[in-house]
Amino acid sequence: MCGIVGAVSERQVSGILLEGLSRLEYRGYDSAGMAIHDGQSVNRLRRIGKVQALKEAQSESPISGTLGIAHTRWATHGVPAEHNAHPHMSGDRIAVVHNGIIENYEPLKQQLMADGYQFSSETDTEVIAHLLHRSLSKEPELRLALASVLTQLEGAFALGVVDQAQPEQLYTARKGSPLVIGVGIGENFIASDQLALLPVTDRFMFLEDGDLACLTREAIQVWNESGQVVERSVSRYEHSASAAEKGEFKHFMMKEIYEQPSVMADVLEGRLAGDRLLEQCFGAEASELFDNTKQVLILACGTSYHAGMVARYWIEALANLPCSVEVASEFRYRKAVVPEGTLLLTISQSGETADTLAALRNVQSRVAGSLAICNVPGSSLVRESQLSLMTQAGPEIGVASTKAFTSQLVALMLTTVALARRQGLSDDQEMKIMHSLRQLPSLLEQVIELDDQIQTMSESFAEKHHSLFLGRGALYPVAMEGALKLKEISYIHAEAYPAGELKHGPLALVDKEMPVIAVAPRNDMLDKLKANLQEVRARGGELFVFAEQGTLQSEEGIHVIELPAVDDWLEPLVYTVPLQLLSYHVAVLKGTDVDQPRNLAKSVTVE
Repeated sequence: MCGIVGAVSERQVSGILLEGLSRLEYRGYDSAGMAIHDGQSVNRLRRIGKVQALKEAQSESPISGTLGIAHTRWATHGVPAEHNAHPHMSGDRIAVVHNGIIENYEPLKQQLMADGYQFSSETDTEVIAHLLHRSLSKEPELRLALASVLTQLEGAFALGVVDQAQPEQLYTARKGSPLVIGVGIGENFIASDQLALLPVTDRFMFLEDGDLACLTREAIQVWNESGQVVERSVSRYEHSASAAEKGEFKHFMMKEIYEQPSVMADVLEGRLAGDRLLEQCFGAEASELFDNTKQVLILACGTSYHAGMVARYWIEALANLPCSVEVASEFRYRKAVVPEGTLLLTISQSGETADTLAALRNVQSRVAGSLAICNVPGSSLVRESQLSLMTQAGPEIGVASTKAFTSQLVALMLTTVALARRQGLSDDQEMKIMHSLRQLPSLLEQVIELDDQIQTMSESFAEKHHSLFLGRGALYPVAMEGALKLKEISYIHAEAYPAGELKHGPLALVDKEMPVIAVAPRNDMLDKLKANLQEVRARGGELFVFAEQGTLQSEEGIHVIELPAVDDWLEPLVYTVPLQLLSYHVAVLKGTDVDQPRNLAKSVTVE
């Protein structure tokens, strides 16, 4: 959600901070600000709205220095307003930026007010600044004062701290909220996301939960939650900086849709030998864990939850194992029964999804083992899981997930095959599935070539306010994902149903103003789906159908776009892409903010 950037350098840091904030705009925010130490004092600049407003303010009344912190805020406590924007300060001495939520801020605020501290915002973050100021009156060493403050905070946080009395030290800490240290030459950095720092470094250090660190120009020192000095490894960023640029595309979302053919190849790279799965790609302990798996529990949120729903069809059909899929934000508060021999499978693009992380921590001691499907090496989910499989999708900037979803599906199919080997999947069956996966880049290229037809179809949605998505079998979660995409970026109310459920209620909604979108591959559910579609036409509903070549014809009230023939197991992957394109073009027609839709953020790092 919110974004943090910080720098301590030999050069002026204002440009570094502003560029970093620009690269974090995809996360969603309502205000931006920065505080810079000029060698004598800490100066602050804040603005409501986009980072561009902060850049303009910097041009008009520049602040300068070689040590600074910056932030983009997404409102949780207090309305979007300049006085609620970060950084927050205590007097002229302490400046703090914060991602996360401090759950016990109200009693802490009451204590501070009783001690004479005055608050200028409604945020939970201002409490941290005043707590640190008060702590320094008792413990003059900044590290020890900050460590004392951290023990008083309940909730999730990633912090950047600047002290007027320490003009060459940048402090940071994290617990339950993502934060990375960028390692430079004669300069060091902090950020919520590696992408923010790619113009200045490609070397990164990931902090563990509870870590506190001090950065100077030449050194980085890290202490763990117990106050012991620890070493954290430094790794290089695997993708080029251009991966975070739009290039020839108008929006990141369109770029990321078009990247999917190459991403499919990247997910498979190093995981196959010929048409056989290399099980070692899951980790050294994978074979033993898979041998002992008796059932699978999938935890995820949003788009990742839909990927898990598709995987349930695969796991039960191919691996013959019971599989349950749970919304992580609900599961974490349920007294769930977890049978012996359960493999916990968590799915998250960022690896920092707060609800999924909390659910993992809640249940991990009761499962046989845990496997994370994730796009970000070094993320909390990856570090805290027993095994992990990276989706290799590269940076995904658009809030509405596209290539992350399809790469998750490929990773989940690889997981399914590994499990199915223990349940009688033959070599021939495995080779057939893997051969089909190798055809995905070509198949998705063919689907993307239909973009002009899909753009024309989108014109029928420009004035609509509601829509219905239908699918059957493993295509039902694809319909759910299609509905989610349309509502996320076009703000059209969209719902998805299994097509067989139409007569159990949703048919009451169908009329000429309610477009109905259906995905109709040629499988053993096609005839039943056709019957469901006739129910829609009989009630005056207008149909927009993505169907395999030769299965349906366009006629009055039925608009068909034909997709290439595809193996049954790959249908969810191929039929997802046209729904992404449809949502994109509808949103462009309606003039919404495609990459940063209102009220949403890319990484949901708070509850």
